[in-house]
Amino acid sequence: MDLIFWRHAEAEDWTEGCDDLQRSLTARGEKQAKRMAGWLDRQLPEGTRVVSSPARRCEQTVMALGRKYKLRDELAPDATPDGLLAAAGWPHSKSVMLVVGHQPALGQAIALLLGMQQDSCPVRKGAVWWIRTRERDGDVQTVVVTVQAPELL
Repeated sequence: MDLIFWRHAEAEDWTEGCDDLQRSLTARGEKQAKRMAGWLDRQLPEGTRVVSSPARRCEQTVMALGRKYKLRDELAPDATPDGLLAAAGWPHSKSVMLVVGHQPALGQAIALLLGMQQDSCPVRKGAVWWIRTRERDGDVQTVVVTVQAPELL
């Protein structure tokens, strides 16, 4: 299974009393999302399933891709790594899954899947981590296919 984590692009800062789910992308964030979406669109196979946090900044990020997507409450800012992986169908989904979400859940899920010593992995705003599970010689392995940041495109 291929599982692609895409952290939302740069968003407005949270301020006291604001609704976190309603924060929008900044102008820089819109450029990051567009740049990464262009790269992803060239890489993603047909039939890729796309799920996103219901937060406005995630939806704005995924909309740059121009593909169908579903909003999943399990991917909201308070998501857990287990909830995130369950929403993605890891590791049994037959489809390539693209998950648009937030830190720290994305980084926690990556650290969990890769067996990292720390409990979380930093994921830059707008960045993509592409992870694959495969079987080799009877062993199930989890490998990093690529990590891409919008600034490098």
